Amino acid sequence: MHSTSPAPRHRDSNPAPARRTRRSLQVTPGSVSRLLRCGQSGRCRDCGNPIEWYHRSDQRLVRLHPHELPAAQVPDACRWHVSSGVAHPAGDGSSWCRLAHAVVCPARDTPPSSRELAGLRRSLAVRSRRLIDAGVFTPPPASPPGPTPESVVCRPARPIVQMLYVRYLSAQPVDEIQCVAQTRHRHRCTSPLLTPGIPVGTWMLMPTAESGQLALPTDVMAVYNLSRLPYVEQLRWRAQRCPQHAASPTAADLAVAEWEPFDPLRHHEHIHGRLPAPARRPGSTGRARQGARP
Repeated sequence: MHSTSPAPRHRDSNPAPARRTRRSLQVTPGSVSRLLRCGQSGRCRDCGNPIEWYHRSDQRLVRLHPHELPAAQVPDACRWHVSSGVAHPAGDGSSWCRLAHAVVCPARDTPPSSRELAGLRRSLAVRSRRLIDAGVFTPPPASPPGPTPESVVCRPARPIVQMLYVRYLSAQPVDEIQCVAQTRHRHRCTSPLLTPGIPVGTWMLMPTAESGQLALPTDVMAVYNLSRLPYVEQLRWRAQRCPQHAASPTAADLAVAEWEPFDPLRHHEHIHGRLPAPARRPGSTGRARQGARP
């Protein structure tokens, strides 16, 4: 026979409603990573506004607007919903939905057709301007209109990197990819992945389309190949950690690795058919080499 605790009552003996205990989501203290699998907050690198990173069912990352919106104000093709930590590009039948940040990003040239979403885009543009005026956010340099001549492409802003036999699209130039580990002062490490004295990758021209894919305008593309590096070094690049934090497995991750699986059809604007040219010294006339560092 088990004893049961009496139901809570007020002082006048009337039954009191049971209080619901709120359970906050916590990370295990012994966990190496301090990141949650879903809802990792961040800022858009183009406009500086807050975003949330979610995984899709195909393990790709998607940037969502941090707040829910009434489903009636969002077109059916732009609705997203999150279920069990995974983002799905469709509505879930409720009166609220999520929205991809790219639809209302003020840095993009194409505004949304919906009047409500156009108003949200204007408010985000005002917030971006305030961040720029306060010196908190610096927008990336604008690319010239139209296709960039191959003679001008010397440093891809989003290079294609191959490691562990998989091609990824980087969010930053190769020499600006930053470590995602947390320092002792609880800040993100500022060390780059490309460190002097460590074996580096090689710029190579590789076939653009694999067997079975549609034909693309260019047959070859510039790829920063890390396949010739040791397996441990490729794992370090995939985890996006500097050599110091790669040797410290207890260091936590403070940001999500910014690798995006490369798709030649979706990322065709980042394909360059010419090897990046190294920085030339005054008076030198050398040409780009395959093994040159970016």
